[in-house]
Amino acid sequence: MISDIALELKKLHELSGADYSRQVERIALSGVFHPLENEQDIYTPGVLKNDDFPNQLVAARKAVELGYKVYILPTPRKTRSRTPDFILEKKNTFRAYDLKTIYGKSSVGQDLIDSIGQCNRILLNMITEYNTRSLAFDIKKYFETSKNATEVLIFKGKKRISVNRMMANDGAFLHRFMKIYER
Repeated sequence: MISDIALELKKLHELSGADYSRQVERIALSGVFHPLENEQDIYTPGVLKNDDFPNQLVAARKAVELGYKVYILPTPRKTRSRTPDFILEKKNTFRAYDLKTIYGKSSVGQDLIDSIGQCNRILLNMITEYNTRSLAFDIKKYFETSKNATEVLIFKGKKRISVNRMMANDGAFLHRFMKIYER
């Protein structure tokens, strides 16, 4: 059992590769998370009092619809550490994500850049229609800018789109992404 989740989240910044993945799983399975009342497969470490909770809950519900278990992480105030918002689990694979809820027509690029150093996986919850070409360019630029970036996961309606570094560096990325995103 973890006694200080903030400290365990802070450790993520010191780890990489398999050690990072083990720490994410360790946090999710630590015993500090409990089912969120009236929700299925959404867990929290207690009462969360932050301005992002409504957006986190909307994205968590979408994730559950897409087959994930969701561990909503607290925002540690004591450590002043930038930490992920979620741990998503599917088929015993645990991954930490920074959530960006997209309302505007041109905010993705800045949101992705703001996530650098917080987490190597980003979840874009698309609440608005967004120019597909601009989105693809922003994702590509994010991977070029952040050497540690691993994945951009996009929730668009009931659709889940995962883009990794290798895909974004492919010469046909723009065409392929536009086809997938607009389907």
